[in-house]
Amino acid sequence: LEGFVCVVDDSSSAASSMEVTDRIASLEQRVQMQEDEIQLLKSALADVVRRLNISEEQQAMLNRKGPTKGTTQTLRHLIWWKVLEFPDRFVYFSFAFNLSCFARTCSKNKQTYKTHFFWNIPVLSVCYNWLSPVLSLHYEGYVKMYLKGRPITMYMPKDLVDTYCLEAKADLPPKKLKLDWVYGYRGRDCRSNLYLLPTGETVYFIASVVVLYNVDEQLQRHYTGHTDDIKCLAVHPDKITIATGQVAGTSSDGKLLAPHVRVWDSVSLNTLHILGTGFFDRALVCLSFSKSNGGSWLCVVDDSNDHILSVWDWQREERLAEVKCSNESVFVADFHPTDANIMVSCGKSHLYFWSLEKGTLVKKQGLFEKQEKPKFVLCVTFSENGEAITGDSSGNILVWGKGKRIKGSNRISLAIQGAHEASVFALCMLRNGTLVSGGKDRKLISWDENYHKIQTVPELYGPIRTVAEGRGETVLIGTTKNYVLQGNLDGEFIPITQSHTDELWGLTVHPLKHQFLTCGHDKHVCLWDSASHQPIWTKTLEDAAQSAGFHPSGATVAIGTQTGRWLVLDTESKDLVTVHTDGNEQLSVMRFSPDGHFLVIGSHDNYIYIYAVAENGKKYSRVGKCSGHSSFITHLDWSVDSQYLVSNSGDYEILYWIPSVCKQVVSVETTRDIEWASFTCTLGFHVFGLWPDGSDGTDINAVCSSNAKRLLVTGDDFGKVHLFSFPCSQSRAPSHIYCGHSSHVTNVNFLHDDSHLQKDKVTGPYLSHASLALSLALILSFSSPTPPSPSFLSHTLPVLALLYLGNECALCFT
Repeated sequence: LEGFVCVVDDSSSAASSMEVTDRIASLEQRVQMQEDEIQLLKSALADVVRRLNISEEQQAMLNRKGPTKGTTQTLRHLIWWKVLEFPDRFVYFSFAFNLSCFARTCSKNKQTYKTHFFWNIPVLSVCYNWLSPVLSLHYEGYVKMYLKGRPITMYMPKDLVDTYCLEAKADLPPKKLKLDWVYGYRGRDCRSNLYLLPTGETVYFIASVVVLYNVDEQLQRHYTGHTDDIKCLAVHPDKITIATGQVAGTSSDGKLLAPHVRVWDSVSLNTLHILGTGFFDRALVCLSFSKSNGGSWLCVVDDSNDHILSVWDWQREERLAEVKCSNESVFVADFHPTDANIMVSCGKSHLYFWSLEKGTLVKKQGLFEKQEKPKFVLCVTFSENGEAITGDSSGNILVWGKGKRIKGSNRISLAIQGAHEASVFALCMLRNGTLVSGGKDRKLISWDENYHKIQTVPELYGPIRTVAEGRGETVLIGTTKNYVLQGNLDGEFIPITQSHTDELWGLTVHPLKHQFLTCGHDKHVCLWDSASHQPIWTKTLEDAAQSAGFHPSGATVAIGTQTGRWLVLDTESKDLVTVHTDGNEQLSVMRFSPDGHFLVIGSHDNYIYIYAVAENGKKYSRVGKCSGHSSFITHLDWSVDSQYLVSNSGDYEILYWIPSVCKQVVSVETTRDIEWASFTCTLGFHVFGLWPDGSDGTDINAVCSSNAKRLLVTGDDFGKVHLFSFPCSQSRAPSHIYCGHSSHVTNVNFLHDDSHLQKDKVTGPYLSHASLALSLALILSFSSPTPPSPSFLSHTLPVLALLYLGNECALCFT
């Protein structure tokens, strides 16, 4: 059609597209709900059919025997379905009743009396999208619960059948945990997070914990006020007050946890102020106290699309000014040391000088002029006369200050071309006027007051992310491999903190000593001494590690990888003893039998591989594999006599095995009274009370009972560690709850004497912004270091920020 003009309204089209997308999402949700409901109906129907068959068999036997004189007996079945409508979903309840009517006829005063007995036996009670109320059938001696619509039947020991009551209330455990040690440092994707305090403590953060580590006394204290990952830290000029900022998160009940800043006292560890709840978006990435006005102001940058820069009077919790900083990443925002109204920020493709004028932040862009503009300006510090000094991704160090007005000058006065062979990650101005720079080239370089190179210190522990001044001639370094190093420019640097650099899943404790072993996706295996909190040895593997288990003698340890390969190491020498391959998927569980004669391996290919072990864990021969699970293996436990094995899988199956012949045991009478050597399976009669309402079956990652079988600990997807009394066989059992991890707690374990609890943790990328996977290990102890004496505060030492990115850590509770 000539002359026909079609005009499309973009906004209408976009709205229509969004409406269609929403409708499709809604339909998908409805289909999923209906599929789950169908699954529930199938489960209920199968249970009803089974019971009908049993009843018909019983009725047939009664018919063959014939009625007893004076007694008639009938058995009828009634299935009752009821649908209750809730505002946003239907909740289905089904009950099956055995209505057994016993008619007893007796003659009394020539009158006939009939007595009827009725009782109800609930067969199924399922609440869609929630964990079903657990129910107990006493006459058959089992408890049944539902996870994601799947019925899970758990048989109780015979001696509990007559006395067990599901409604009985469990007690809180008599013991409590206290955070004792944190292994690791977040140096991989965070900046300005390493300082020295006047107390002699080095302060840094990992996950949601701030660590105050006294290296000389080998003591740690911890600030645990945050609810999710900490991303930035700043120390007040008084060297006592500290500010830390966290990311947004989600609680276990689905509530959003807003990003915010917490200002707290480093001596008492008390929270003084909380800033910005509801104002910041996604996370906090930069923090800095003002210097020249007594530290009254706090500069904050969040991780929103516009990276809002705001200035706060933190004592009044009042926001003084705010401005859109940049659409690109912001790495540093810092106050000028002599003028609180001037700030400098830098990041990807920008360097800005800000002036606070009458409640408004005015921006001046750094002018590179003849100097080639770098892709990233990575760090900022200040000279004694107030010049800003920057390091960038081109390896250059630039000094900003020209003319009479040095403060806030946006022009280059000096350029040190090629100061480093790669990106300059960190700059630190020492008290004596020496500038120290650290870079991706793993070099630490010192420069005199005229910016001439003094010396170069090679670094063996990864690229240098941050540098800070310590006591006297001491310098602190944080690296991208999550090491914190201590040393001086004339000597050697030694690690004071180290950890893994990728997801951490493998954890096992030595059966005889105060040692534990960790292994992770970074291909590193590390044996730790829990007394000295130092690694005994580390070893690098060819494949990412997933699981580990000690031989009962402690002489060897088996490591499972993500590729189906597994190996055994000598515990003393870390030498390779043997290597095998079973399948090509990850090996999630490595478990030796209590007598040390078998090793079982749970794989993601749905099989359990069995090996005979000889020569004190040095020789292995394959017995076979157990097949029967319809999903990947998640947990395994041995019986005390090493004759039986119980396994859990990804679709919530509980199966029993005779490992010596790789046969499944289906007899309930055989399995219900087995005495188990450990309780690491998340499903079973002795542990089902740990499941909270609303669980989908994957929320609990790890379970472990104490060696004395009095306590039970769990690690979940919400960064929580729960301590229960053992056995935990009452629905909704109460627990003590502990935080520290910011995301998934992947593993938990007690030391051999139950003095400490070891924990592994992994944090995945945030949905709101790109972030490398983190891992964390915790140890809990019953003792806690006391706060430092106020007398320490009489010696005021300068503290400098360190730029460091780290993401692996371990904590310790007892």
